This record gives sequence, C-alpha cells and structure tokens, in this order.
Amino acid sequence: MRWVGSKATRTVLALGFTGLTATATMAAKTLPSKGPIIHISDVSRFYKVYDAAHGHPTAEQLQREYLDPGSAGLHHLARIRRVTGKNIAEEIAVHPRLYVQARRCMAILPRVRRKVARALRRLGRLYPRAIFPPVTIAISHGKPVGVADSTGVMIGLEGLCSISYLNPDIYWRFVHTIAHEYIHVQQAVQSPELYNNPRPTVLDASLIEGSAEFMATVITHEANFHSAYAPEDRELDKAVEKRFAADENKTDLSHWIDNGTLTKPGNLGYWVGYRIVKSFYEHAANKREAVRDILQMKHPKAFLARSGWYPGIRLHKVSFPR
Repeated sequence: MRWVGSKATRTVLALGFTGLTATATMAAKTLPSKGPIIHISDVSRFYKVYDAAHGHPTAEQLQREYLDPGSAGLHHLARIRRVTGKNIAEEIAVHPRLYVQARRCMAILPRVRRKVARALRRLGRLYPRAIFPPVTIAISHGKPVGVADSTGVMIGLEGLCSISYLNPDIYWRFVHTIAHEYIHVQQAVQSPELYNNPRPTVLDASLIEGSAEFMATVITHEANFHSAYAPEDRELDKAVEKRFAADENKTDLSHWIDNGTLTKPGNLGYWVGYRIVKSFYEHAANKREAVRDILQMKHPKAFLARSGWYPGIRLHKVSFPR
C-alpha cells in the first residue's frame, strides 16, 4: 500500500512498494522448495541490543550493533527510508510501547512463513511469470510497515505489529501484508511505467493498491477478508464511489491515498480500487486470465471500462481459482 513518503518511490506506512526496475530479474524466478526466504535475524539482534541497554539503547549502539552488521534487506531499507540509529533511538524515546509490544508478534513468524509459502506456491501456479524475492523482517523507526522493490520485501515488525485496524488477528495481518507486497512486485515488474509514475491519478494509485489488496486475498484464500479501508458506515459505499468517479482523473491524492496514520486507516482509494478489481475478476469468464490481466495491468482507464464496476455495485463472495 502506498501511504507516506516520496511519491516517486511509492513507499508505504502499511503496505506498498518502491519504484521497480528491470533489475528485478535478479530475484528468484522460482519459489525455493522450502518456501520463501524470510530473514528474521535482524529482529533478534535488535532485541539483544535493546535488552542489554535495558530498553534505552543509544543512537551509537543501535547504529554500531544493530544496523551496521544487519542483513542486506535491512541495509536496503535503511538506504531507501533513511533508517539510522539516531531516528530509531528517538522513536524509542517518544513511543517506547511500540518496541515493547512488538515482541508479541515474534512468536507467530514461523506460522506466518508456512502460510506465506503456501500462498506463494499458489501465486506461482496462477501466474507462472511470478518472481519470489526474499522477505526481511526487521525493526525500524515506526514506519514504513512494508516496502517492496526488486531486492525483496521488507517488513517493519514494530510498525505492522502496532496497526491493529489492519486485522486484529496478528497472524492474518502479517500474512496479508507480505502477500500484498509480493503482488506489488509482480505488477511493477510487468508495468514499470505505471508503477514508477511520480504523479499517478487517483484511479492509477487506487488500482495499484486495489489490485494488491484483492490478489493478496486470492493467493492466501482469505475468504473472510474485510478491508480496513471500507467506509465505517457501509450505507455510504455508493456516495463514496460517486465521489471517487468524480475525482478519478485528479493527481491530488490527498482525499483518497496517503492520508492514513498509525491509528486511522483513511485511504478510501484502496477500498474503491479493491472493489473495481474484484468486479473485474467477478465478471471474467476465465479466472486465470483475469489474474494475468490484473497483474499485468498497464492502462487503468481501459481496465476500469472492462471491470463492469459502477458506484454502489453489489459484489459477491470471491470464487478462488484452483
């Protein structure tokens, strides 16, 4: 998902991606037999430093003992999101509970890895062109919660663990987030001009995010998915979508995208984008071809026209392809 930061890099607070290039071909073309590579050593090292300092590590300790010896994924995250020992120490001082509570999410990581492995095998069957970069779960300065680019997927444990509105079930929160990031990688590799556009329209950005949200539910078989971005009052769906249709060509995203926080979801564009993509899938006679068209979408206007979506459309439970 695309929440905060430079529009050119498409970074996120909760989910999302950075601009991708042809270098994505360096990522694994096939899923390793034991499942996706998920690095969690950075988390263990952080808490070793954190505990030794009784919860108050200095900027120098965090830089020297946590960041500098970190994984390639952590180093990449530090470069693209300016993660330093200094700003982690500052975040610990301002929001100490963020780092205390993050430990509860460590225990579910083995289960998450197994479920993600099944989801990615399903992605590989549905979309043979898929690539499978590694996942790095690390500690940052509260955000971003997720970033993906050609080198892999990077998850900020403390950030994702704290955003309960994404899903109160921590296990499904992590599974869905990682799946969402993988979908962004696939789409961006296929359509770099769209995904690296520094000035997307409301429609462009919403379909980017809506596609990742929808396809994440397909590959995880998240049958009871409920979007955190849906209007609180579902009677307002039609009114929200009418406003969206009026704004779809605008490049001011502030009413639809990038307006979420750690405590409030915002981002109604994610919800409308999800519904447009779901409508496209629902109207498709061949679900496998629909998956391909979603992941390779290059022309949002044409995709919208084919989707059959209109404000207030009634959609049904997803039929997952085999």
